[in-house]
Amino acid sequence: MPSNFKLRQASRVIISGGVIAYPTEAVFGLGCDPDCYPAVEQIFLLKRRNPAAGLILIADCIERLAGWAAPTQEEHRNMSVASPAPITWVVTADPQAADWITGGRPTIAVRITRHPVAADLCRLSETPLVSTSANRAGRAPARTALTVRKHFGRQIDLVISGQTGDQLNPTEIREARTGAVLRSA
Repeated sequence: MPSNFKLRQASRVIISGGVIAYPTEAVFGLGCDPDCYPAVEQIFLLKRRNPAAGLILIADCIERLAGWAAPTQEEHRNMSVASPAPITWVVTADPQAADWITGGRPTIAVRITRHPVAADLCRLSETPLVSTSANRAGRAPARTALTVRKHFGRQIDLVISGQTGDQLNPTEIREARTGAVLRSA
């Protein structure tokens, strides 16, 4: 687990519009404040990802997603199903949600993270975080801080060392309205 100093340092980078890499449930993620378009744009450039693909947001609690996600009662009920593995849910986007996160769709992908580092970063930064695997499009996601540094070097403002969770693959993605699996874990 990174020190409190390192986590506070990372939250300052996020708040000031920077891009960080951090451990998540399965892989290292690239993250930033979703309200900061220049940081989001930097992530798209780093990954060589089409902005129309949209991005996942993570948060430590559902309340932190206010202004981004507006799940219906049915979606909220489906999201509340207990699961031992983390699930990313595609829910109704808040009408205010920026197109650079939703990819211009009326839905948004969100996950309530149980990973202690990722959850602490959301709490300390007081914002949900963009969470996309730390890799260039078409390449395997990074599973260590060293791999992130090798792939991106100084293009990332801060890399938080730490252990990823015990998931072997990136999280499963489900449509919250129907429960349909969009990406298997």
